[in-house]
Amino acid sequence: MALTEEQKAVKKQYAKYKRKVTEIAGEIHDIVEDTIWTDYEKLIDLSQKVQLAMKDVVSFREKHNFLK
Repeated sequence: MALTEEQKAVKKQYAKYKRKVTEIAGEIHDIVEDTIWTDYEKLIDLSQKVQLAMKDVVSFREKHNFLK
């Protein structure tokens, strides 16, 4: 079954939300792996950012009936 243009647009927007979370998580990973001793203070801000970004993902999934 082919996706409608609207479904494609929803899927594309969902991917953008997920990518944002993944990028922030990548920053956290890099600090933990490479620079924890000097950049640990950045983790608080990044943690808050990932929490907000995840709220967007969860809200979007609920609005569009995505399972995960």
